[in-house]
Amino acid sequence: MGEMIEIASGADYFDAYMARPAGKPTAAIIVLQEIFGVNADIKATCDWLAEEGYLAVAPDLFWRQARLTDLNPAQEDDWPKAFELMGNYDGDAGAQDIQTAIDYLRNEGCTKVGTIGFCLGGRMSFLAACRTNADAHSSYYGVGIDGLLSEAHHIAAPTLVHIAGRDEFVPQAAQQIIADGLAAHDKASVYIYPEQDHAFARHNGLHYDIEAATLAHQRTLTLFAEALK
Repeated sequence: MGEMIEIASGADYFDAYMARPAGKPTAAIIVLQEIFGVNADIKATCDWLAEEGYLAVAPDLFWRQARLTDLNPAQEDDWPKAFELMGNYDGDAGAQDIQTAIDYLRNEGCTKVGTIGFCLGGRMSFLAACRTNADAHSSYYGVGIDGLLSEAHHIAAPTLVHIAGRDEFVPQAAQQIIADGLAAHDKASVYIYPEQDHAFARHNGLHYDIEAATLAHQRTLTLFAEALK
């Protein structure tokens, strides 16, 4: 369903996977990858959103380190590379890349743009809520959000934060800090899925849970339907 495109970034560019809906879209979603790059799971998420009527684009967040990273979380040998890329990732530059993608999509005719992200992408979706002018955000099991709450007052668009209650990368103390830190925010909503582990929405993943993933996706689609119309 999708194709690879190039998005200009100054004198350079980054690649992105794009999935188009059957009709003419009026809204777009930026899909932000896990630490495994723009792989089959992220492309499947774009395809799903295209089926829902959105123009879906997954930018290559790791392009400054290694273009077109495509790792498989089911392959143990791919994990060290994934963690290396995450460890060297510049989130400040990444937030600028997301804004570049937003601007690209608006130039393509999509007046409203949302973001959805998973793991590293979940962190970046939250950061995008703080630093970009996108119209809605949905963050899934983002790692390190508790350390970004000082920027939460900048959130101006509706934002969902989905947290896995048994996430080894987001311990319960961090979960509580996030929930408490956003409790009074009129644009942010936190949902904790108590029995779920990290990556509960990754297709065919070790911790995939269809009921929890369906619920989180329903909440996300409701958000997008309301905020991106």
